[in-house]
Amino acid sequence: MPTTKPTLFIVDDDEAMLDALKTMAATVGIPAQVYPSAQQFLDDCHPDQPGCLVVDVRMPDMSGLELQATLAERDIQLPVIVISGHADVRVAVRAVKAGALDFLEKPFKQQDLLDLINEAFRIDSEKCLARIDYREDQARYELLTPRERQVMALMVRGRAGKEIAAELGISYKTVEKFRARVMSKTRRESLPELVLMAVRLGLLSPDE
Repeated sequence: MPTTKPTLFIVDDDEAMLDALKTMAATVGIPAQVYPSAQQFLDDCHPDQPGCLVVDVRMPDMSGLELQATLAERDIQLPVIVISGHADVRVAVRAVKAGALDFLEKPFKQQDLLDLINEAFRIDSEKCLARIDYREDQARYELLTPRERQVMALMVRGRAGKEIAAELGISYKTVEKFRARVMSKTRRESLPELVLMAVRLGLLSPDE
């Protein structure tokens, strides 16, 4: 089960590197888990666990880039830091284009890696908060009836009460009742807040 404390996940088939990185993490109080293969990490990985992943590029069975792609397929959004003992600009470009935070060539300075890990934790924390907000918004939206969703859709597009009434073929007073229910169920205090919620849920394009 996931914990709320961010964890450093290290995947490398080099046992000495695993030991060195785990010791480095321990000296600065970062919880760390090490895995000698990508598959062992995947078997143990929980999608909601906060933290970041440090992974070697060249490993037997599944490479670091293949692991990165698998995480993306599973919608596991851990920030990834790719390391390699083989200088390869093309691999570095591929890793970053696929979403890696950065690429470090072995041997690297531990402080450089620690700086990246702290940045990854910060990014992951922001993403975790965004995911929580999204789930809460989705749960509140699902409380709305089909008619309330229709009214909300028109509200966030700037339709006035009388325009909504005319478009839906209902009275203005009925529209006002629905508007109040929408604001109450979504726990929004203003129309701009409701618009932001609709954008987050993909119900409204930022350009609309």
